[in-house]
Amino acid sequence: MKLYEYESKIIFKKEGIPIPEGYLASTPDEVEKIADNLKKEVAIKAQVLATGRGKARGISFAKNPKEARQLARKIFSLRIRGFEVRKVLVEERLFPSSELFLGITYDLSQKTPVIISSSLGGIDINEIAKKYPEKVFTLPVNMIWGIQNYQGKLLAKNMGLKSKDMFKAAGIAVKLFNIFKKYDCDLAEINPLILTQDGKLIAADAHLELEQEALYRHKELEQLGIPIRKDSPRIPTKFEIEAEKIDKIDHRGVAGRVVEFDGDLGLLIGGGGASLTIFDAIRYHGGKPANYCEIGGNPTVKKVKELTKLILKKPGIKGLAVITNVLNNTRVDLVARGVILAMVELDINLSEYPILFRSAGAYEEDGYKILKKYKIKYMDRSYSIDQAAKAAVEMIS
Repeated sequence: MKLYEYESKIIFKKEGIPIPEGYLASTPDEVEKIADNLKKEVAIKAQVLATGRGKARGISFAKNPKEARQLARKIFSLRIRGFEVRKVLVEERLFPSSELFLGITYDLSQKTPVIISSSLGGIDINEIAKKYPEKVFTLPVNMIWGIQNYQGKLLAKNMGLKSKDMFKAAGIAVKLFNIFKKYDCDLAEINPLILTQDGKLIAADAHLELEQEALYRHKELEQLGIPIRKDSPRIPTKFEIEAEKIDKIDHRGVAGRVVEFDGDLGLLIGGGGASLTIFDAIRYHGGKPANYCEIGGNPTVKKVKELTKLILKKPGIKGLAVITNVLNNTRVDLVARGVILAMVELDINLSEYPILFRSAGAYEEDGYKILKKYKIKYMDRSYSIDQAAKAAVEMIS
């Protein structure tokens, strides 16, 4: 469950991480009143469960209450990555001498939490890692022992801090890990962690994501004013809405849950646990899925065709992978016909377009004959899901 910034800061304050003085507002009038009471320059920050608020003009700074009201009116009119802005956080504005990054997440390959620090805060950590990998410091953390003092100092040193500031940052790192563990987080992040011009270290932003399956253990959240949400509220994208319409074309078969991502590899994958395994395998080999889409239960050719067209028309798509599990009852020939029809209707050259089939199941041989006829690359059941995923990623590299 993703928390709003203001909810994350409630936890930060409770656990001893310094945050700016701030209050929640639902109208421009409330923003003006809060700014007047703070008697300082303020930051007005849209409260949405999405990243990139700054780029979307969801964060503004005001020198006086009147300006705060005007800027708030603009922010309330925004829609950030599909989210309406219904609340804003009004805080005292911080004046940094430096902006830092501190975060904790799980490293699945190491099977342990890792804490990440950087001297470059305020921008996405993935961008930092790509452009300035030498500026990102990663340290595995023992879940039982937590962050030791020497580890905290190493992190602080990597952020370019010295003397007293180093000890302050180490203390914040320890508290952040305590939050990560205590609240069953998948992610705990401060970006930016600001060193102010008067020497204070303050969490200017706060981002917590709690493990959905562990929420039953955290009844204290309600007492803190943080409602437990079964699913993080998220408005479906146009792509996802269209996919749902396609699934309702016919009751036969499913184009199961469809989720849109920002990648370049389109996916039609087997349902259930196999689809998750396939998706993870694509990611493991460096692929960037453009979507998650389960198919199964013998969907009609038309349903497969329309879904394939939807995926292939998505901007940025470089190729398509159709991968299912070995134990699969869905007819391979139906899926093959649907995909081929979609490509024909979109005027795509079947023999040249990057597409890979690894689809085992009913009418398997018939499906392979169809694919072979149109010179579409396929891998039979002798190839593992992992091998197929790797081949699909390499296909568009």
